[in-house]
Amino acid sequence: MKTIHNKPFQEKQSIELAVGTFTISTILFMLYIISNENPNILVIAWPFALAAIVVNLIMFFHLAEKFIHLPQQRKDIGFKILLLLSNIPITFLYYLVVMRS
Repeated sequence: MKTIHNKPFQEKQSIELAVGTFTISTILFMLYIISNENPNILVIAWPFALAAIVVNLIMFFHLAEKFIHLPQQRKDIGFKILLLLSNIPITFLYYLVVMRS
């Protein structure tokens, strides 16, 4: 008889990545607003945003692969995917504010 172990998904890097990129992008956005829309902040912010998109996409594909291959832990992995994807509307809002100013 096969025993099924229902251990939680132990990966913490995806949460750290989502929280880290959110925090850094928020700080850069606040610096941009506080500095009276100084374009020098954008010199740092745009490369960071592009790098964050690439790294978050890599993590998304990694989590999607785990979601497919680990059906017992889909609830935990799905939560991490949603947390990672929650950065998209926030970053888009920051982008709209910067482009309108």
